Amino acid sequence: MTHSSLLRARWLTRILRFLRNVFCGVAVVIFSLWLYLAQPTLRTNQPAEIPVDLERMTNVVRTLSVDYHPRNFRNVANLNRTADDIETHFLRAGGRVTEQEFAVAGTLFRNVIARFGPETGPVTIIGAHYDSHEDTPGADDNASGVAGLIELAYLFGRQTPDRAIELVAFTLEEPPFFGTTHMGSYVHAQSLAESDTIVEGMIALEMIGYFSDEFGSQKYPIPLFKLIYPSTGNFIAVVGKHDQRSYISRIKAGMKGVTDLPVFSIAAPRSIPGIDFSDHRNYWDLGMNAVMITNTAFYRNLEYHTIRDTWNRLDYPRMADVVRAVYHAVSRE
Repeated sequence: MTHSSLLRARWLTRILRFLRNVFCGVAVVIFSLWLYLAQPTLRTNQPAEIPVDLERMTNVVRTLSVDYHPRNFRNVANLNRTADDIETHFLRAGGRVTEQEFAVAGTLFRNVIARFGPETGPVTIIGAHYDSHEDTPGADDNASGVAGLIELAYLFGRQTPDRAIELVAFTLEEPPFFGTTHMGSYVHAQSLAESDTIVEGMIALEMIGYFSDEFGSQKYPIPLFKLIYPSTGNFIAVVGKHDQRSYISRIKAGMKGVTDLPVFSIAAPRSIPGIDFSDHRNYWDLGMNAVMITNTAFYRNLEYHTIRDTWNRLDYPRMADVVRAVYHAVSRE
């Protein structure tokens, strides 16, 4: 071998070693992020036969998005009709129902609350907002969450839980009130803090009805997430804050395997767009554990906040699977 050939071989060896080290370093970083963000676990549950009424879920979404459309803060009559229907379902399910009224700019709004299980002791909150964005039908956002909340009421009414469960239908989640103390969920969270109620955790049902089996249908706020999470929008996500990893993991572990619906989770800083885009944010601000159960909203459903967010685009069997999984997660704690 000539001297020049030997030099080339040495340089090639160095370059290959460098590329190998870079590849290994990147792989370690991605693997560490996967462990930190996605909290992978082999723990799972046996499939569970949990009765959910698909027809009732469909009717609730259709009624809210068609008959009570629009459901924004300017249409108080439609908000009240929606709240009345939710209250009727909560009562039929056997819940102990109360209303939480509050005024914004001289107008009264209300959260509707149903309690199941013990009157006292630590409580788990499950909530969903029933208002919609501007003049949109709001089928996925968030009549789907309300329909899920109502089905959970019937499940908890059928078998009384050992621990206190509070189901809350919130109003005023959407702009212009999002991120303010006028959100219905802020009012509710503040009332719990003021009464020194021990809160085991809070679960926000936020857009649980839209799924897609098309490759590439799932988007993410950060390109790197594509290496960690699926590219097909056929799963449900448990979204939480990075310093509440234990609670996120607990809810995810309680949901996995209950149905065929894949369950993924993320524990991330709330600065990542979408992490705090629902009612759970207000419980964080008051020091409580909280997660959002979601189909990831605009990262999958391209009709988010448009007039095409209609009831006939939703996947009700998979929506029912979300309800079953959440019910199991809360019941097994």
